[in-house]
Formats: sequence, C-alpha cells, structure tokens
Amino acid sequence: MADKVFLVIGAGAGIGGHAADRFAQGGYHTVLARRSDEGGLQQLVDRIEHAGGAASGTLLNAAEDGTIETLIERVERDIGPIECALYNLGAQIGNRGLADTPHRTFELGWRLGCFGLFRLAQAVTPHMIERGHGTLLVTSATAAVRGNAGQHSHAAAMGGRRMLCQTLNAELAPKGVHVAHIVVDGSVDAPDTLGKLLGDEFEAYKSAKGEDGVVDPGALAETYWHLAHQPRNCWTHEIDVRPFTDVPWWNDNPNPQIDTGKR
Repeated sequence: MADKVFLVIGAGAGIGGHAADRFAQGGYHTVLARRSDEGGLQQLVDRIEHAGGAASGTLLNAAEDGTIETLIERVERDIGPIECALYNLGAQIGNRGLADTPHRTFELGWRLGCFGLFRLAQAVTPHMIERGHGTLLVTSATAAVRGNAGQHSHAAAMGGRRMLCQTLNAELAPKGVHVAHIVVDGSVDAPDTLGKLLGDEFEAYKSAKGEDGVVDPGALAETYWHLAHQPRNCWTHEIDVRPFTDVPWWNDNPNPQIDTGKR
C-alpha cells in the first residue's frame, strides 16, 4: 500500500499529466484517469515510472453514474489513502449559438463541468474528513467568471463549478479539507486539448503568442503542488493564472469575434 495517493480525474498530456509528474516527484503514488486513449495514458504512467515515481492508470467515463465512486473505493482499498485529488475535466464544446445547442449537449457540459466534481467530492472527502486532512484541487477556466456569446454550456458548467467550490469550502474547510479553485485564464500548451482544437495551426498559434505567451503546464504544476501543501492558517481557496502578456479576464475584450486565446 502507498503512503499517499494523488488522484487525477482528467489526466491528459497537459495540466493533468504534468501535475501527476510533480506529485510523483514529491513521493505520491499517482492514479491517472482519463476517458480515452489508452496508449496516451500508458505513456504518462511509463514517464512517471521511468523517472522513479509510482503511477497507475485507468480509463474512466466520468459522465457515467457510479464510475467515479467505484474508482475512489478501489483506490482507497487497494492502493492507498487519497491525500489530494485533482478534478481536471474540461467541459468545452466549442462556440455554439443558443439555437445550435441541443439539450443533450448542454447537459453533458453540466455533467462534466459540475456534476462530476460534486460526485468526486461526495465520494472522496469523507475519507479525508475521517483522516482530518486532504486537498481537492479544481481546474477551472475564464468562463467560470465571465460568460461570452456561444459559451452557454461551458459558462454554465464552469460557473456552477466555481460556486460548488465555494459551498464545498464553507462546509469542508472547518473539517480539515482544503478546496482550491484554479482559474486558468489563458491558453495552455496542451497537445491533446488546445492542440487538437487548433490542429495544424497549433504551433503557429503558440509562435504568434510569443515567448512565455502560453501557459506551460509543467510550470502550472508547481502552483498545484504549492496549493496542496499550504499550511492551513493561510489556505488559498481561489487563484487565477495567466501568461504575463495576457490581459486579465476582468479587463479583456468580451467580443466573441476577436480571439483572445481564452478558454
């Protein structure tokens, strides 16, 4: 059995995978869960093990009832105590007008963006409360604090995610569980998210943004590590991060016709 486990729901090659690298370096057994691409998942596990860390991988459809709960039970029973969990699932379906957003599509955004986090918290935090400590990290996006045209599903899901983090804090912080909501207010250098969205234009986009103009997921992983190890007399409950060249979300151009690189 491992002494401590770092669980990632949404372990892609960007934020989730790099956060797993960092926590493995810090002595955690990392459990990586993602919906598809078993080969890519195994590459992440192999990378961690090659660097001397411990890791396990599993495919998981978080939108299906019971999947998250079963995973939590199995990890706690067979691998070790989940000291820190990261909810890193996106809910971006692209720009869609109101008339072009089917009910099922809107609901899927909510299931991934908000309901999945609720289920994770309901399944994992009782273990943390029993032990008297634990951390729940939640990756979020600009849409959690500003809604643009064409982002009905994404903004509703991310806004709900943010408010859920606040209610979880109000209930769980006095019980020793730290919940941190991380607003990633900019583009992330992630080949299987932004890279897939932009396709052949990905490298040109990064070049146009300039040096250090796109969030480095490896650097962001250091922020996640710091949040998970803060003393409880100065916990951070919400933080926003962006490249130094980007204008903050509260001053940015809300015109959806102008690409700002924000999620």
